[in-house]
Amino acid sequence: MKFIDTHCHFDFPPFEGDISGSLARAAEAGVEKIIVPAIDASRFERVCALAAAQPALYAALGLHPIVIENHQEAHLDQLETLLQQRPRKLVAIGEIGLDLYRDDPQFDKQQRFLEAQLKLAKAYQLPVILHSRRTHDKLAQILRRYDLPRRGVVHGFAGSLQQAQAFIKLGYAIGIGGTITYERASKTRQTVAQLPLSSLLLETDAPDMPLQGFQGQPNRPERARQVWEVLCSLREESPEEIADALWHNSQQLFQLDPAFPALRN
Repeated sequence: MKFIDTHCHFDFPPFEGDISGSLARAAEAGVEKIIVPAIDASRFERVCALAAAQPALYAALGLHPIVIENHQEAHLDQLETLLQQRPRKLVAIGEIGLDLYRDDPQFDKQQRFLEAQLKLAKAYQLPVILHSRRTHDKLAQILRRYDLPRRGVVHGFAGSLQQAQAFIKLGYAIGIGGTITYERASKTRQTVAQLPLSSLLLETDAPDMPLQGFQGQPNRPERARQVWEVLCSLREESPEEIADALWHNSQQLFQLDPAFPALRN
């Protein structure tokens, strides 16, 4: 079996101090490719450098709503400058989105930065990696206004079946991570069991979103395999069919392979 971790913050500890060892551990578990989304402008160059230096790593660049206070209008210009240069292994704009978890979410600013980055995704024909906490309906409403040519993925999904179906109807994939490893997450587990396999992607969100049994420890990309194992227990398809579909879905969305050549302006 081979897997793609479509969401891993490999530019953070514990990975940045042990790049080769962490990649080796991932490869031993069958995780052959990893997408690394940036969260703010200060990390753009680091993420691009990692992707350029490591065959298994791919870059995504974006301004994350969870650190909305860090973002300035100039950072959007910085992002567009990098998009114009189009580093070879830049495969998405992300992590971007909306978040109402914080006490002071600065939601108007979040929406402004999200929409600016959706416009960039459309202009440069890149998919988006979307963060959404307590904002699924609002995010879907915004996405309806933008006809992105490459769509994207709603990562770390933990909403309802109806919310997932709304995103899928718009053409977006659903990112499946460690939440499904918790038996108490019955709503999410029931939802992923019913969604079309063609709309699912595998992810860890490492070092965040620890799996059941690993609470209090940094999450790691090799644990994508364990997420897949739990997903197999929830669905009717064979493990081989599920693994093949997750691989193909990721390749097709992010165009990580020559079989899916990247679109150019």
